[in-house]
Amino acid sequence: MTKEPTWSQRFESALHPAIARLNASISFDIELIEYDITGSQAHAKMLAHTGIISPEEGSLLVSGLEQIRQEYLSGKFHPGIDAEDVHFAVEKRLTEIVGDVGKKLHTARSRNDQVGTDTRLYLRDQIQHIRSCLREFQTVLLDIADNHIETLIPGYTHLQRAQPLSLAHHLLAYFQMAQRDWERLGDVYRRVNISPLGCGALAGTTFPIDRHYTAELLQFDEVYANSLDGVSDRDFAIEFLCAASLIMVHLSRLSEEVILWSSEEFRFVTLKDSCATGSSIMPQKKNPDVPELVRGKTGRVFGHLQAMLVIMKGLPLAYNKDLQEDKEGLFDSVKTVKACLEAMTILLHEGLEFRTQRLGEAVAEDFSNATDVADYLAARGVPFREAYNLVGKVVKTSIAAGKLLKDLSLSEWQQLHPAFEADIYEAIAPRQVVAARNSYGGTGFEQVSKALQAARTQITVK
Repeated sequence: MTKEPTWSQRFESALHPAIARLNASISFDIELIEYDITGSQAHAKMLAHTGIISPEEGSLLVSGLEQIRQEYLSGKFHPGIDAEDVHFAVEKRLTEIVGDVGKKLHTARSRNDQVGTDTRLYLRDQIQHIRSCLREFQTVLLDIADNHIETLIPGYTHLQRAQPLSLAHHLLAYFQMAQRDWERLGDVYRRVNISPLGCGALAGTTFPIDRHYTAELLQFDEVYANSLDGVSDRDFAIEFLCAASLIMVHLSRLSEEVILWSSEEFRFVTLKDSCATGSSIMPQKKNPDVPELVRGKTGRVFGHLQAMLVIMKGLPLAYNKDLQEDKEGLFDSVKTVKACLEAMTILLHEGLEFRTQRLGEAVAEDFSNATDVADYLAARGVPFREAYNLVGKVVKTSIAAGKLLKDLSLSEWQQLHPAFEADIYEAIAPRQVVAARNSYGGTGFEQVSKALQAARTQITVK
């Protein structure tokens, strides 16, 4: 039995085997098979709905496609490279099941609008999954923060000790980053959820199709208003990769902090055995592999974004084969983001423990309360810039004397400025330094408690 050609009789010979391998996408676009089946079922129903094919033919196509879905899920259907892509593979198998009626499925449709539809259906589901992963990540951050409102941690700028913070406040910063990620994906979803089905190859079709009918069946919010745009648009994929890259930025920043915190130099956290590995040669080592891998994988998602931008930047309208290259990077980015969110959620939930005693010691062994000395004077009528310069001199002389600010006697304080009184010691105690920053959004314990309550409300939003 001779193999039926994929293309029309315009071609007299088959592709060179090497070119066929380059041309084929079945090895990766098989990821879209269930979405291809779902989109094809909607198309078949529309063809019957508009009278382009009979109701009986429509039902036969739908049931045949469902049989292919079950065959794939059970492992009985696994097309090879000769199928070229997932769309041809499904159509070929459908014709084997239902006969020549299967050849009617492609009426009023092109591979161009078909693959665009499949990709949007896939990405729509994946966005919802990633948003759920973000909610789990945020919930763990809040659970930890709840237990550490009054745990202090050094705050840094330029990686230099700056001011002490509530540990909960520090963790809530990552909650807010994740909240923006969740909201950003919701915005992307709106532009993903537009149907190109019915745009044809680039110019629409002569058949009396109903694009809004298929859009409704597939739960798209709207349809593309321009057929050229519909088949060639990949803005939605680029936007998703931008959002995915920002998620990875935020996970990578947290990863970097966990790596630092777990080092012997910081000793702010202890890594548990379930989320750390050892050295092949140094038996004392416990390595932060999870955050290191997340930090490393961030680059591959950035790379996929860059690749997509480069693919699109020089493409004339409408569809071009270059667009076959949109999928592998997209699929890999989805898998990478989901895996990294899951890993970091597990790491936070059960893979590390904050060393509260060490954190308490850390905030008491530096000059991060210097700003509070300047604020103390400013509150007593000393111009802030004058107070700032005075405290700078105090820090300089204290360092030379091997003292911290808390070690200065009251007479030493009053020699610096008569406005100092005995309450200076309370004002510069780390816990009071944190508690006093009670401005909205600040690290004061009262503000952090309110922020936690507000955050709990935020994650109930669907």
